[in-house]
Amino acid sequence: MSIRTLIVLPDESPKPFLDAINAAKKSLQVKMFVFSDPVLLNTVVAAHQRGVKVRVMLNAARRDGEDDNKEVRKALELAGIEVKDSNPGFGITHEKSMVVDENIAYVKSLNWATQNLTETRDYAITTTHPHGVGEVIACFDADWNRQEFKPGFSAHMIWCPANGRERIAQFIDNTKYTLFIQNERYQDMVIIERLVRACERGVKIHLMARPPHSLKKEKIIEGVGGLRIMDDVGIRIHKLKHLKLHGKMLLADGLHAIVGSINLAPGSFDDRRELAIEVHDEDIVERLHSIASHDWEHSYPLDLTDEGLFTDLEEHGQGGAEKLVLRMDDEHAKKHKF
Repeated sequence: MSIRTLIVLPDESPKPFLDAINAAKKSLQVKMFVFSDPVLLNTVVAAHQRGVKVRVMLNAARRDGEDDNKEVRKALELAGIEVKDSNPGFGITHEKSMVVDENIAYVKSLNWATQNLTETRDYAITTTHPHGVGEVIACFDADWNRQEFKPGFSAHMIWCPANGRERIAQFIDNTKYTLFIQNERYQDMVIIERLVRACERGVKIHLMARPPHSLKKEKIIEGVGGLRIMDDVGIRIHKLKHLKLHGKMLLADGLHAIVGSINLAPGSFDDRRELAIEVHDEDIVERLHSIASHDWEHSYPLDLTDEGLFTDLEEHGQGGAEKLVLRMDDEHAKKHKF
């Protein structure tokens, strides 16, 4: 019988991942956007040293030259572990996955960075379902060997670029009563349209996002525009109070959920390697509902008015209000000159 479980960060700490790596007997494969946590690094090296076949795939340096994985890549190579940069066919490999002994897969929203293990709301789903585990292994092998991976639209998992936009759009379309979403970015107009239509047909939507100042300047127009469109039709949009939001989770009608690495943005759907999983397990969905309710109670509405956005972008961020042609009063005008 296949088994799925839920891991919630930072509540559970890195222990579930450390325990899994320590329990590996034959093989360990890791695909990671950012890998920098020293404890996880030492645990992976220890697995290799006791004879586990370890392969690690890390996102390569970004277009601007920033390389989050430079030090860990060197450490893995020095330890004699097989390590490769991710498939250059994608702008970024944002997938966060692990497979232990070819029989249990971890589908995650979190990076293996200390911050994601201790300070951010993040999630991981484990599965022993043979079809799901097989897909994660097949994609890893394809990306490792620079070959094409074709999961198909009927795949067990949700993949980008492949079936991601369609599966998430369908998930929203099938929602009847309630929809809770946590995501960093709301920029894909297909998904925004589906959310607007869901709201208009009576679905009660609770949406959690990061504040606009956390967006890159070149993404402010579409990012803020998407949030304001949804706010205008009555979708409630909140920000966490005490944790940083990094998890990507959708929960529909208290019955179905999607967890993974996919931001709701065109780049994630079309240009990045991403992975998510849909689950219906009662215990997982109940716990996600409990976490979602807790997070909503410990959040506050995002102020998406002109004044609220101006304050957020110019006083807490790196600017960008001019891109949105925001109106400002005389007091703001004196403090900020474009």
